[in-house]
Amino acid sequence: MNPSAFRIGVAVALALLCHPAGAQTFKQQQLRHAHVQAAYRDKEAAVKKLLADKGVAYPPGRLFIRVFKREGRLELWAASRPAERLALVASYDICAASGGPGPKRRRGDGQVPEGFYRINHFNPTSTFYLSLGVSYPNRSDVLRKTGRDPGGAIYIHGDCVTIGCMPLTDDKIKDVYVAALEASDQNRREVPVHIFPCRMDSAGMAALRAEFKDDRALLDFWAELKPGFDRFERDRMVPKASISAKGKYLFPGN
Repeated sequence: MNPSAFRIGVAVALALLCHPAGAQTFKQQQLRHAHVQAAYRDKEAAVKKLLADKGVAYPPGRLFIRVFKREGRLELWAASRPAERLALVASYDICAASGGPGPKRRRGDGQVPEGFYRINHFNPTSTFYLSLGVSYPNRSDVLRKTGRDPGGAIYIHGDCVTIGCMPLTDDKIKDVYVAALEASDQNRREVPVHIFPCRMDSAGMAALRAEFKDDRALLDFWAELKPGFDRFERDRMVPKASISAKGKYLFPGN
């Protein structure tokens, strides 16, 4: 037997012996599943090194995921403690895409959402290897939907296929799943997920304005997202948006 597989198996067995049903931690519950066991066996050491190379403790005290649709990139940020500035520890290719720039507004539109979310579901038995649910629709999405149903079931997952989600390869979803599970289990803290149409620096915004110059509503929506991008770029701390009665994203001072 592979020594790593043996160690994972022993850890799972001890967890089940020491924590009867109903008393297990979230991580112990997840480790009952084969794909999570494989993720830890294959990638825990690599995740530890990614964090250590940036001076971040394992498990991290804070984790943040940022997605840029046009660039097809998912960034993983972390800090040793919740109040510390975050460091970029890894960046992954999103290996399939649907839709284009702009938010998701209804079921079946094929769009990947844009806005400010969190991980709200860890699925260890996903059809797409492993998957992390994104909290779409949020209150803004519900208030601004077109038609009766804004849709849902938006995930970061493996298997490299998608309609409206953010797929990675099976190899890379293991990294993200382990890091997110460790941050969530250790600190009981949510993992924020910010999704942007592109990197919203001056060049990215200029390209959007040129391409969508006749779509005032879309440009106004992106103007709501930009303070969230700018504040993180400046502070390396996750900014919190509030949502107005009409679904508009608001940041203090904007």
